[in-house]
Amino acid sequence: MTENIQITDLQLLAQYKQSKNQDDLALLYMRYKGLIFGVCYKYLCNTEAANDAMMDIYTELVPKCLKHDIENFAPWLHTLARNHCLMKLRKQKGKNNITLDESFMQNEALLHLDGEMENSKQKEATFNALENCLDKLDIAQKQSVTLFYLEDKCYQQIAAITGLEWNKVRSYIQNGRRNLKICLDKQQNAAK
Repeated sequence: MTENIQITDLQLLAQYKQSKNQDDLALLYMRYKGLIFGVCYKYLCNTEAANDAMMDIYTELVPKCLKHDIENFAPWLHTLARNHCLMKLRKQKGKNNITLDESFMQNEALLHLDGEMENSKQKEATFNALENCLDKLDIAQKQSVTLFYLEDKCYQQIAAITGLEWNKVRSYIQNGRRNLKICLDKQQNAAK
């Protein structure tokens, strides 16, 4: 196993592909253990289920890392973890058909606004715009988005709180996010 912590993800991935030594893959996986657990817990709402999913995901990584050309490991792994959890939920529900698209999870632009904001005025303006756009959502979308993003509830918890079906919660969150982005883009363009 490579002891150098300065080695990049792509270098570790290349080492693994060349040697097929799972120690290299394990080191790479451990760098993102927190990310993987967070994604799994967010979807599965259960620590034990999230830990089980993490083990399954590592097992998936062994052949998939050899097979795929991966340019950005962290986002690729995030997508793999998300898709794994969605498939697990789909199997549990049996009847739910879930579309696996990129806009389904949080958008990095929305999650990392602090890095783009230069001063508190800009930050305040952004939060005011977000609050304004949130108020423009229909009631079910606003409630679902607020519970998911601001109160850190998972789909099953939101369904229990609101009495909505799991599929409806997913739809309201996805559509609410899209509507928020459209509203924020309009406000940003109007401010230019």
